[in-house]
Amino acid sequence: MSGTRRATATAPRRHQATPQQSGVDSTGGRSRGHRRKPRKRRGRALMGGTAMLLAAAAGWFTIGPGRTAPVVNTAGAPDVPQADQPSPNPSTAQAGIGRTDPPAADRSDRSDGSLAAIPGLGASFLSRVPAETRQLLVASGKGKDSSDATVTLFTRTPEGRWQAGTAWPAHNAYKGWTDDHSSGDLRSPIGVFALTDAGGHNADPGSKLPYDQSSAFVMNGTGFNGEQLAGSFNYVVAINYNRVAGSSPLDGRFPDGAAKGGGIWLHVDHGGPTHGCVTLTEDHMAELIKVLDPALHPMIAMGDAASLAA
Repeated sequence: MSGTRRATATAPRRHQATPQQSGVDSTGGRSRGHRRKPRKRRGRALMGGTAMLLAAAAGWFTIGPGRTAPVVNTAGAPDVPQADQPSPNPSTAQAGIGRTDPPAADRSDRSDGSLAAIPGLGASFLSRVPAETRQLLVASGKGKDSSDATVTLFTRTPEGRWQAGTAWPAHNAYKGWTDDHSSGDLRSPIGVFALTDAGGHNADPGSKLPYDQSSAFVMNGTGFNGEQLAGSFNYVVAINYNRVAGSSPLDGRFPDGAAKGGGIWLHVDHGGPTHGCVTLTEDHMAELIKVLDPALHPMIAMGDAASLAA
């Protein structure tokens, strides 16, 4: 459901979808009159052997996942990734010598797998997330004009870090995304919105959000790719874009006016683009409804990847 269409609205006309060293010579015999010279050779051999052992022990260290490179490149040539090399030297690894770390936002440096920031979410978007929000659903579109997306639920820890859930495939509007949504533009609105109300044709799967089960959650006909729309509203979570929070997703009031569109939901994926909603498979929708908790003030950050990174 999107635009100003009600759940019982007739399905849209079918559209056509637009579719990376030298060694010491040990074979020579000794002369009784020249014992000091061989001793000198043994010293050289010992020193050379020791140097080789040290080089073998400390000659390699890790520079990234699955990559190794020599600590010293006496030939002056660029380091080349090598395979099946010895394990890193503990002393150099602990000191971080020569290590290139990924950005903090993309690094899990805690045993619990938490992140300092959400990958792909820029400061301007993150600043819109209230401090009390501890569940943030990120719907990241493949492109500004694409209807393919990925949805991931992030949970904020008491320390202010983020733990990522499983990334789920999703769809969004037929024409992609917009930061100025209007009724009938066939684009999903870009922004950060609260998630306060759920519902659907199916029985409550165990929602912590208010859940409105109703036979009015019905969609028939075919979608843009000729796919059947039946069952699309079996599970629904209302996205608080131009709607009255705390009411059923079926509530048709539009605080900013009907021209700005409304009825933007998370609902069951029907295998193709939507009019403005974001869709997940039915099992993922049921799982999401069960985990969203009003005590954690859940919200959604949604848009194409480039916009979200701003």
